[in-house]
Parts: sequence; C-alpha cells; structure tokens
Amino acid sequence: MNTLFRQAIMASALTAVVSTAAIAAPAQTPSDFIKTVADGLIGRLKAEHSQLQNNPSAINAIVKQNLEPYVDVQAFTRLVMGTYASPQNSTPQQRANFEKSLRQSLIQNYGTALAKYSNQSYSIRPYRPSAGAYQVVTLDFIQSGQKTPVAFQLSEQSNQWKIRNINVAGIDIGLQFRNQFASTVQRSGGDLDKAIASFQPDANAATKK
Repeated sequence: MNTLFRQAIMASALTAVVSTAAIAAPAQTPSDFIKTVADGLIGRLKAEHSQLQNNPSAINAIVKQNLEPYVDVQAFTRLVMGTYASPQNSTPQQRANFEKSLRQSLIQNYGTALAKYSNQSYSIRPYRPSAGAYQVVTLDFIQSGQKTPVAFQLSEQSNQWKIRNINVAGIDIGLQFRNQFASTVQRSGGDLDKAIASFQPDANAATKK
C-alpha cells in the first residue's frame, strides 16, 4: 500500500472526526457524528486542495483550529508516553512539556499529509454500540478501488464526542507512537527531558507494516 496515501488517510481521518465537532452532541450516535463531520471535511479538502497544497501554514492553521479543541489530547499524551506518564516516572512539568510538543508535532504531521489529500471517498461500516467506556466507528477510505479501514476510538466528555486514538489498516497509531517515544528515551540514555525535547512522532513510519 502506498505509504503516502496511508499517511494522508490517517491524517484526514483524524481531522475529519474533529473538523466540525460543534455539532457533536451525544444525542447523535457516534456513527452519525462521524458521517456528518467526514462529509463536511472531505468536501472542504476537495474544494480547497490546490490552495492548501501550496500553503502549508494555512492547512496547519486548519488542523490547529479544528483538532485541538475536540481531541482528548491529554489521554493521547498518556497513551504515547506509556509508563513515563506515571507520576513515579515523570514530573508534572515534563508531562506538560510532552503534551505541548506532541500537539505541535501532530499538527505538522497531519498538515503535511492533508495537503496531499485528493479524490478520496469513504463508506461507513455498520456501527455496533459497545458496553465499554469507548465507542468505535470504522470507515473504509477508498481511492482507485483501494480500501483503507480507519477505526476511530471515541469517548464522551461533557456532552461531546472526543477522539482518543485511531487504528489505520490494523495499525494502532497511539501504540506505534508510544513505541517510537520509548525508543527516543532509550537513544537519549534515559534522559527524559532530552527525549521529550527531541521526540518527533513519525506518522509515515507508524503506518508501515
């Protein structure tokens, strides 16, 4: 599978979940929520593709505006930090620094990929409610007959759906980023501050099998 396409799918899928989350009242089912916002985002990406491709700062601004308020960044930060998120293994300042760095890195990752998004469509799989804390909705993104399944893990907070993690073509993105961070800590000789300062999650590497 083309890695650039998969990276773009991951980024566009993540942003699709949060792009118009003002309508994401829990009165909507997770499936209806995903369908509404994905329709809106895909239409915008197609209409503005040429402008966004030539203006990375503009698409980064779109990602920043539409992603940060509606993603559970703290939960995603804990997931990526893994055992280092424990109060026994890091200070509150280190965790805050990591969250800030992770936000910016994700904006850059997703902005770069979204600028290459074009001519994708999707189909939504039947939604099966979960009795657990999280709901999962799966879309199949389609390009040139090729399907890439993207599963969204959602939680409800303050009458709004928020995304905690995504799975692209069977690959747990949060887990892949956690493995990347653990390797960064190891390369930094266990110096957590150094690892936090240098960590750059690699979405392209994360979606490779």
